[in-house]
Amino acid sequence: MREIQVGLIGFGTVGSGLAEVLLAQQERLKKRVGLAVRLAKVADIAIDKLPDQFAGVELTRDANELFQDPKIDIVVELIGGIEPAKTFILKAIEAGKHVVTANKALISQEGWDIFNAAAEKGTEVGFEACVGGGIPVIKSLKEGLVANKILSIMGIMNGTANYILTRMTEEGAPFDEVLKDAQAQGFAEADPTYDIEGIDTAHKLAILITMAYGMKISLDDIAIEGISRIKSVDIDFAREFGCRIKLLAISRNHGDHVEARVHPTMVPENHLLASISGAYNAIHFTGDMVGNVLLYGLGAGKMPTGSAVAADVVDIARNIAADSVGRVPALSYLPGQITARRITPMEELSCPYYFRISAKDEPGVLATVSGILSKYGISIESVIQKGRKQRGPVSIVMRTHAAPEAAVQKAMTEIDALDAVSEETVKIRILEDEAAE
Repeated sequence: MREIQVGLIGFGTVGSGLAEVLLAQQERLKKRVGLAVRLAKVADIAIDKLPDQFAGVELTRDANELFQDPKIDIVVELIGGIEPAKTFILKAIEAGKHVVTANKALISQEGWDIFNAAAEKGTEVGFEACVGGGIPVIKSLKEGLVANKILSIMGIMNGTANYILTRMTEEGAPFDEVLKDAQAQGFAEADPTYDIEGIDTAHKLAILITMAYGMKISLDDIAIEGISRIKSVDIDFAREFGCRIKLLAISRNHGDHVEARVHPTMVPENHLLASISGAYNAIHFTGDMVGNVLLYGLGAGKMPTGSAVAADVVDIARNIAADSVGRVPALSYLPGQITARRITPMEELSCPYYFRISAKDEPGVLATVSGILSKYGISIESVIQKGRKQRGPVSIVMRTHAAPEAAVQKAMTEIDALDAVSEETVKIRILEDEAAE
């Protein structure tokens, strides 16, 4: 029987997970594909021997051997980063191989070169594992929701950030302490910048926007704010307002322009996304035909991500078996139908806000701050000013009605310049009820 042979670049956490999935599920996959799908060769410069259960798999230190092997049908790249990953993928495509990757940074930043090269060679590119780990987000957009105009995308797309915020909420632990613990347990990288500053989430949002709206977008188009300035006191005040703080990716399709932003958000406790805890992810789509759809699951990890990579391998194997390669466009839209569209400037947005102002505990400060907000047309819904428990500034917390971002930015600049204000004001956008429906 003809078999589909897979070559793997990178036998790290996800790579070994894929290998275990293909081995454990080989009989099930054969029944579903009609052909055996076998890991034939692994390229990795960091290991000298594969685990014993992969005795039949060849190990090499040279990835070029995968591209040059005529028996390899699919090359899977799982080393991450831009280079040499991009070069490896382009070499594989040039050699006529189909490719699968979990590299969201590469796909979101350099994907056009890869998709164009694959189109010219008549090969396929699978990238399910780039967004949502084991959650079938890409396939849902590409196929399940294909009859819908996607009106909005909203989600928790980074397990590390969500784990940190969950621990801060449930235990009252400070950010730095939770981050160090997350690193010790392997939930966070040694350099957690991409996770906690929203960059990883933005990579994923860029991919989803391209597929959902059929539009070109780059990382530079997305407004990004991280969670590193969130303190336990903000978590406590959010609870008083009946909210939880989450790092959200948000996009709304306005037709001629599209919102694209990642930032901490106060989410009402009755919203489905407020209950997503730990390292879990959840992506919420609104379609004009289907209404609201929520996809939930583990957004990272060895086996969940390995499962998603295996799903791409199986999709391509099925297409090879049926001689139907290229049946479904990689980005859901045909390449000629993907166009540019204006990104909504943040200054044009309007929503309710939470402000935490650190100021001297002296008469007149609250009145001055309120006067500045009034000057820019920002209406206050409620104010909380707690008494001083120790020497130093106190927190003045305000919740506003919906206010234009441009006005908020001007007001914050003026407030932060006051002699009585000791540090930059923390501002967190509040998810409006209508956006939670």
